[in-house]
Amino acid sequence: MLNRFVEVFLVALRLGFTSFGGPTAHIGYFRDEYVGRRKWLPEQEFADLVALCQMLPGPASSQLGIAIGTIRAGRIGGILAWIGFTMPSAIALILFAYGVSTVEDVSDAPWLAGVKIAVVPVVAVAALSMAKTLCPDRTTATIAIAATAAMLLVPDAAWQFAVIAAGAIAGLAVIKTDTSGAETQKSSSSRSFGGVLIGIFFVLLIGLPILSESLDEFELEVFSGFYTSGSLVFGGGHVVLPLLEAEVVESGWVSADSFIAGYGAAQAIPGPLFTFSSYLGTDSGVFTPLWLGGLFALGAIFLPSFLLIWGALPFWTQLRSSQRFRNALAGVNAAVVGLLVSALYTPVWTSSIKAAEDLALAAVLYALLAVWKLPAWLVVVIAAGGGYVLEWL
Repeated sequence: MLNRFVEVFLVALRLGFTSFGGPTAHIGYFRDEYVGRRKWLPEQEFADLVALCQMLPGPASSQLGIAIGTIRAGRIGGILAWIGFTMPSAIALILFAYGVSTVEDVSDAPWLAGVKIAVVPVVAVAALSMAKTLCPDRTTATIAIAATAAMLLVPDAAWQFAVIAAGAIAGLAVIKTDTSGAETQKSSSSRSFGGVLIGIFFVLLIGLPILSESLDEFELEVFSGFYTSGSLVFGGGHVVLPLLEAEVVESGWVSADSFIAGYGAAQAIPGPLFTFSSYLGTDSGVFTPLWLGGLFALGAIFLPSFLLIWGALPFWTQLRSSQRFRNALAGVNAAVVGLLVSALYTPVWTSSIKAAEDLALAAVLYALLAVWKLPAWLVVVIAAGGGYVLEWL
């Protein structure tokens, strides 16, 4: 079991160093690593976990990593997967908060432009691969196309949840799946324990703001603010920004200029955007030494993810064998494919492809990833170099 713990941590650590592009791209990296290369779980189960993480509030890619680590090596595996994926960016942002802002601004660096272009083929490969598996007929393909159109017409995080719910309703109404192959890996938790964790999630969500108001303790107020932000976000890391701004800027913990500088740094590094909290916790000065405040905020914003994933998994593995539930899940999975396709256009394509030269580099990277089967992290490295080539053209 020790070897499995080490394996889960090291694989997640490599993903933490190389996963650029936000939660949508992270899903592509995860699929390439966990399904394609290591075959830790089949495509269908991976897609089901993606659907679960899309339906829960919080950072979808981080929750997906926690779920896969938990399935692979129990709850310790889930913690190790989170540490590996999260700590590279968290440490970088803590250092930035200590004063690394004197380093040259990288927002317009050629290597970063190349890395952003690499996200296009990564998401495209993920969307195509998942479409082949999850949209095998006209019905599921139609649901996916409808979801794509809905998200492109109304690109809003709250609308994303509505699209997923509509996919579930459509699945119940028009899809009939075969449950004969719906065997699942055994959950490491009982349903009663899962229910307790979900109960703790809601108790903290309701009770922490009340408690912090009553006790007027700065540390408790900070913990409550980050926990609430991590509990109320649907649609990926970027959606947490207005919540965090309301918590830390309007309260005076962090200045507006410092908040913007930290957000810029968070955009330039791999890993989940939720690690922005480590920068804010460090800069707020909630603890001495300052880095302890960064880890405090990081733990607070991710705690809801652990409670929800570990609470939901015992029910999830049993629900997947239900005919009606799998019908609904098939609709959700088709809708998730639609969300991936819409994200491929915006924000991925619109923020990365600005000229014909950018499209040329994206095409080369797609060939390396889809035809030559190079690992995603190596394609990202090549893309960084390609950014300098585009700068010279």
